[in-house]
Amino acid sequence: MTSRFFNPLLLWTDVVAQTSVMLLSSSTVVQIRTDRLFRDALTPGQADVDEIGLMGHEKLSAASESGAAMVNHLHTVHFALPQRAVRQSFETVEAMVALLVALSPSEVATRMQRLLQVSKRSAATASQLCSASARIAQRGLRPVHQRAASNASRLVAGQVLPAPKVSSPVPDAQA
Repeated sequence: MTSRFFNPLLLWTDVVAQTSVMLLSSSTVVQIRTDRLFRDALTPGQADVDEIGLMGHEKLSAASESGAAMVNHLHTVHFALPQRAVRQSFETVEAMVALLVALSPSEVATRMQRLLQVSKRSAATASQLCSASARIAQRGLRPVHQRAASNASRLVAGQVLPAPKVSSPVPDAQA
């Protein structure tokens, strides 16, 4: 799930889309597994026991992979950005106060230009921080999404669906 986007809004939209796919896959898996458990509750076969064991193992594996991916990305990218954002917010406040106490039109122009530069850097850092947060969410979602999608494909492919009842549109003439 490598992102194709740099815009934070598009990154978060991508996270939402992937989460939706994962939730749909998960609901399919839960429905099929629950149906199997209820159907075979009194006489579970080896396939049912194996499926229950697989469920627990998959959950732990996906959770640990997800946590490791998020922590790894958080460690490499995310620690410097919040520090920079806080520092730049102080610089912005400092530039605003300097603008408020300016006395001459030339001071106002100079300090306004400084405020605009600092604000531009702050906005860029905020955008980077938001993008980095979305990428952390993407990395955390990836293992869970992959397992849910593969389980849904595997379980749907192996599921035997009941044959639909077909009723005749024309009533029997002999009845």
